[in-house]
Amino acid sequence: MSGRDVHSRAAHSPDLTVTYGPLPDHVADVWLPVGDDARPRTAMLLVMHGGFWRAEYDRRHARPQCAALAAAGYVVVSIEYRRVGAGGGWPATFDDVALAVDTVPGQVGAAARRSGRPAGSAPPRAVLVGHSAGGHLAVWAASRHRLPAGSPWRLPAPAPAVAGVVSLAGVLDLTTAAELDLDDGAARTLIGGGPVDQPERYAVADPLRLTPVGVPTVLVHGTADRQVPHAFSRRYATAAGPRTRLVELPGVEHFALIDPASAAWPAVLTAVAHLVDGGRAD
Repeated sequence: MSGRDVHSRAAHSPDLTVTYGPLPDHVADVWLPVGDDARPRTAMLLVMHGGFWRAEYDRRHARPQCAALAAAGYVVVSIEYRRVGAGGGWPATFDDVALAVDTVPGQVGAAARRSGRPAGSAPPRAVLVGHSAGGHLAVWAASRHRLPAGSPWRLPAPAPAVAGVVSLAGVLDLTTAAELDLDDGAARTLIGGGPVDQPERYAVADPLRLTPVGVPTVLVHGTADRQVPHAFSRRYATAAGPRTRLVELPGVEHFALIDPASAAWPAVLTAVAHLVDGGRAD
């Protein structure tokens, strides 16, 4: 069982929800490790859902993925953000992701302690895990130290709360996504125009232009992906340097990477474990 059906599949509800700002979409759902003797790993997972940045796709479709990661022993946090059609797009989506990465990890431990759950000692460092458009946002968030001076999202160094990134079929070449008109112009809608119309925006929003990323990164992409060409991850891996590892999965389609029932799921768990437990991408 795989494909888009994972979007509507029932899954364990989150244990907690925290807020990171004043707007309705400034929320993050939290799953604590399953079982009385479960122990959080050395970093929590901060999940960014996909959906080509569009309002019709929210964090609920990532619940099977998040619940399965919690069952594997992780503290899992699924952030929401403003999306195109509901107040998102340029620059709001980027405002939200930057704010969430900077603030949510520090809130989760306190919220868990207040809940009385044994996972209340969850550490503030996070591995960012993003699928599709969420992969774009996760890698972008980890690359903010590469932004030009004067950008409101720029950090002087890699975010101290970010231990690594796992991109699952990420839209890591935003310029080409716009040129190919992926998902009926999703990238153009996000940015407010194409690369010719908005070159300065693409220069700060396209992860491929912000390499090398400052933390260990694993890219997982199926070769049968019809939504996001796997060449995007290949191209990014070539540009990003030795701290980035590419895992190509022959014959795997786009949605299998967030489907715990798919044959691709063990590769996702391995990618996460490399960064959380080993602290490196190779």
